[in-house]
Amino acid sequence: MPVEFLENIVVIGSLAAGYYFFKGNSSLHVRTKDIDCILSPRMIAVDAGVAIVDRLIGIGWRPREEGNFGLPGTPKTPDHKLPAVRLYPPNTTAWFIELLTVPRSEDEGNSWTRLELPSGHYGLPCFRYLSIAAHDPIKTALGLYCARPEMMALANLLEHPVIGTQTMNSLFAGRSIKRGNKDLGRVLALARLSENEIENWHEAWHRAIKTCFPTNWRNLAVHAGDGLRALLDSREDMMEAFITCITGLLAYRAVTQDQLRITGLRLVQEVIEPLEQAAGRMD
Repeated sequence: MPVEFLENIVVIGSLAAGYYFFKGNSSLHVRTKDIDCILSPRMIAVDAGVAIVDRLIGIGWRPREEGNFGLPGTPKTPDHKLPAVRLYPPNTTAWFIELLTVPRSEDEGNSWTRLELPSGHYGLPCFRYLSIAAHDPIKTALGLYCARPEMMALANLLEHPVIGTQTMNSLFAGRSIKRGNKDLGRVLALARLSENEIENWHEAWHRAIKTCFPTNWRNLAVHAGDGLRALLDSREDMMEAFITCITGLLAYRAVTQDQLRITGLRLVQEVIEPLEQAAGRMD
């Protein structure tokens, strides 16, 4: 990565969780094909994105061209149809990095920002709650940053106030899984791995949501737990979430579905309910 932009890269997802929880144990591994990297703040995202892609392609990284949105676009390609920046490292297609960016403001929803490169045009995806995921990240010894578990958990909760019908492209243990169940399952896995730290999550969530959404934080806070409560109340959805956990971050933990549900109930009681109360929710 270009050294001048390391301060602007926040790794999120499985790799960030693995760094936080497993870095002291070389016998534990994270299985993931995509390394999501947020470029932050937004004002440098385009310059950083162009510099990073140019540098990596120059040393042998290759764009991932599978699927409908692999080939680079042209100046005539609409922003929302541009391919995301997904790059394989030299000599392997086992994994790739993907570049994303944070919203310009608390009101911006999902959007695409154009990157104009000599090889063609690409897009930087932006999702509304990435500002939460990138909030107060942990600096690594390599100079870039990793997202905090509690921030990734909160971002996933806010993204799924309800469990939709969209399913993941890949199967988990041979089973089709709803995206909402996969992401809310990630919340449960992060909470399970953070058993001794959950009591501190409420204050961190309160600070983050007020910082990233200063005018709308109360409305977001009072609905932050809606999707998780729906998950905990549904046997089928909870089963799907459990499958994603035991084939993902909790693969090295002996955990039952009932134990994972207890973790969810604890998260509601110790973190979500205090956040709702801070936002002035009246039951």
